[in-house]
Order: sequence, then structure tokens, then C-alpha cells
Amino acid sequence: MNPNTPPNRCRIVLIAPPSVPPQDVEAALAGGDVASLILPAEGADEVSFQAFAEKVAAAAREAGVAVVVAGDTRVAGRIHADGIHVEGKKADLAEAVEHYQERMMVGVGGAKTRDDALELGEERPDYIFFGRFGYDNKPDPHSRNLSLGQWWAEMIEIPCIVMAGSDLASVGVVAATGVEFVALSSAVFGEGIDPREAVARANALLDETAPHFEG
Repeated sequence: MNPNTPPNRCRIVLIAPPSVPPQDVEAALAGGDVASLILPAEGADEVSFQAFAEKVAAAAREAGVAVVVAGDTRVAGRIHADGIHVEGKKADLAEAVEHYQERMMVGVGGAKTRDDALELGEERPDYIFFGRFGYDNKPDPHSRNLSLGQWWAEMIEIPCIVMAGSDLASVGVVAATGVEFVALSSAVFGEGIDPREAVARANALLDETAPHFEG
């Protein structure tokens, strides 16, 4: 989390695979409030992924942003990540919670139905993610993710993240559901986009449109 007082509304989570140049990640982190940075391996070999993760994690720490590594606990440990992200299987999540949650965040994704989400929630992850890495290639968020996020935010105390679309304006659509976090990737790191400007604009949109949380 940022060292400054975070805004009392839906916040940004950046998804940055190794295909994103590290300097673009650094620029995005300089654009304004970012709650955390999730790093999926996206098929990269372990050596390449670790080298990428080390570079962007250093920049994230300077910005006061939590770093979460998806799918590779060894890399997470080597770069001293703040958390790990598990996809889908309850048994894998249970193992991660048992072995790692005392010293880092453990988040989970992959739920496609309410029953899936509730089953994963039984393991008490630190957050649940609705969406798929690399599938934010349409302007609008997926309707299923919006529906699951809204239902979860209304019913469950565990925070949730919903994947936005490729259009930056979609952060407002996600925030309107009442979820705690909106994930951005292609809307920030897409071709021809200034990452710093994109994060600044996304925060401005959230300031203007996102409902504020109570308390």
C-alpha cells in the first residue's frame, strides 16, 4: 500500500507481465495512487521472469506499492515479494495459505461462479480476483466479473479485485459495483499509451466517479 493516506474509494491494481518493459512499469507507478502490482509469469522462463520481477519490484518498493507474484513461489521468495497469487484450485490455495500467509499476502483468482468463489473464500485468502490475466482485450469489463464482484463486495468481507477493460473509462464501471480494487493492464501498458498519464487519468476518473466507502 502507498505510504500516504490512500483514497477512501476503489483503488488501482496494476497487472504487469514480463512482456511489459520495466521502464513502463516504473512510469505507471509514478502516475499516482496504486495499491499493488501483480506480476504474472505469462509463460516466461523462470530466469527471465525473476530478472523482470526484481527490476519492477525495486521500483514498486520505492513507490510504496505492494508486489504480488503470480504462480511462482520461488521467484516470490527470491525477490522478497509482499504476496503470492494462486489460480483456481482450492487445494493449491489451502497449501499456499498454510505455508506463506504468516509472512506474505496470499490472493486467489480463477473463480467463474459464485460457488467457485465461496469455496475459495473458505480458505480465507487476503483477496479474490475476478478476471483473467491477459484477457482485458475488449473496451468493457466482462459482465460476469462485474456481477461476481458486486455480489462479493456486498456479501463477503474479504476484499476483491475486478479486471477492467482495455478502455481506461472502464474503471468507473468497475468502481460502481462497490469493489475495493480495479485491475488495469492493457489500458495502461497497451501500445501507444503513456503509462504514467494513464494511471493519472484513471485516478482522476475514480476521484470523480467512484463511490466512497464508509468509515
